[in-house]
Amino acid sequence: MKLKMLLSTALLACALSLAGTPAPAQTYPSKPIKIIVPVTPGGAIDIIARLVGEKMRISLGVPVVIENKPGASNNLGADIAAKSAPDGYTILIVASSHATSKFVYKDLSYDPVKDFEPIVYTHVVPLLLAVNPGVPAKTVPELIAWIKANPGQASYGSSGPGGSLHMAAELFMSMSGTKMLHVPYKGSAAAHPDLIGGRTKMIFDTVSAIQGHVKSGAVRGLAVTTLTRSSVFPGLPTISEAALPGYDASTWGGMLAPAGTPKEIVAKLNTVINAALKDEDVRAKLIASGIEVQGGTPEQFDSFIKSEIEKWGKVMKDAGIEPE
Repeated sequence: MKLKMLLSTALLACALSLAGTPAPAQTYPSKPIKIIVPVTPGGAIDIIARLVGEKMRISLGVPVVIENKPGASNNLGADIAAKSAPDGYTILIVASSHATSKFVYKDLSYDPVKDFEPIVYTHVVPLLLAVNPGVPAKTVPELIAWIKANPGQASYGSSGPGGSLHMAAELFMSMSGTKMLHVPYKGSAAAHPDLIGGRTKMIFDTVSAIQGHVKSGAVRGLAVTTLTRSSVFPGLPTISEAALPGYDASTWGGMLAPAGTPKEIVAKLNTVINAALKDEDVRAKLIASGIEVQGGTPEQFDSFIKSEIEKWGKVMKDAGIEPE
C-alpha cells in the first residue's frame, strides 16, 4: 500500500510538472500567434509583419494577429513582449533602434539581449543621403567639402535621438571629420517639409520613405548608406565607394521571442518565417518598397544584434551621447 501511494504521488508530481511546461514543438501551435509591432502601421517592420504573418497563418494553420504597440521610441512594444509568456504565442518584430535603446535611455525596462530569444533576421532597409536642391553638392566628396566650409548651415533632420537616421549621421560625421546640427523630428516623414523647404539641408532616410521626393526632384539623392547599392536606386553609389570606405549604416529588423521560449519552438518559427521570406510574392512586394530581404538562423541573428550593439555603442560614446 505504501509503495502504491508513493508511485501515485510521483505520477501526480510528474503530471503537474508537465502541465507547467511550455507546449512542445510537435503540438505547437494550437492557438493564435501574436506579432507585436512596436510602431504605428505603415512602416517597414509593420509591412513585413503583415506579409510574413499571412504566410505563417497558411503554414501553421492558426490565426496570426498583428498588434501595433507604438510608444516610447519602440520600447513600449518591446517591454510588453519581454514580459510575455515564453511559449511561442507572442513574438516581437524589432527595428535597428533595438541595438541603441540601452545607450539612449537610462531606465530601460528590459535588456535587449538577455530578455529575448532571436528567431530570424528579416530585412535591411538602406538609407539614402539626400540634400535640399539648394545645397550645391552633387557628390558625397563635394558635400563633405561644403559642410566643412559652411558648418553653421549644415543641419540634418532625423526621426529622433538614437534612431537609425541619427546614428547614420553620427557615423558620417565621425568618418568624414565634419560637424552638423541635429534637428530631431517625431518620425522621418515629419522632417520632409523642412528638408524640401530648405530649413534643414539634408537627411539620412530610408529608401522606402524618401524615394518619392527623390524621384520627383524635390530633394537630391547623393548616395546610399549600405555596402551594396540599392535595388531601387542602382545608379546611386554607396557612401563607402564614393568617399568613406567601410561606411555602413541602415535600418534593419528581425523577429524575437521572449527569453526562455523553447528552442524547438524557436526553430519551428525560424523555418516558417524563412520560408515566408523566400516566397516570390513577399519578396517582390518588399523589394518594391526598398526593403532588402535577409533570413538565416537564430544564432546568426543573435551574433548580428550583439555586433550592432557594440558598433553603435562605440559611435554614441565617441559622439558624447549620454543616456537620458
